[in-house]
Amino acid sequence: MPKPYPEEFRRDVVAVARKHEAPLSQIARDFGISEATLHNWLRKADVDDGVRPGVTTAEAEELKALKRRNRLLEQENEILRRAAAFFAR
Repeated sequence: MPKPYPEEFRRDVVAVARKHEAPLSQIARDFGISEATLHNWLRKADVDDGVRPGVTTAEAEELKALKRRNRLLEQENEILRRAAAFFAR
């Protein structure tokens, strides 16, 4: 998997693209990224800014952390359930 671009770089590219001073294909070429990547960054920035509906980056990170915590708690619960059954014998 390629290394992700720094967040500051993404913000700068999105800011330049939002000025509409050049075509998106030219902006993508100038910054050395694909046009599809630029479209994805613009779409994600619109969601984060509330322009488009969707899950923001912060909400996605929180959901990921909550799922990880839930998985850990389920594992701990299963261990305790097995221990209780073992000691009940």
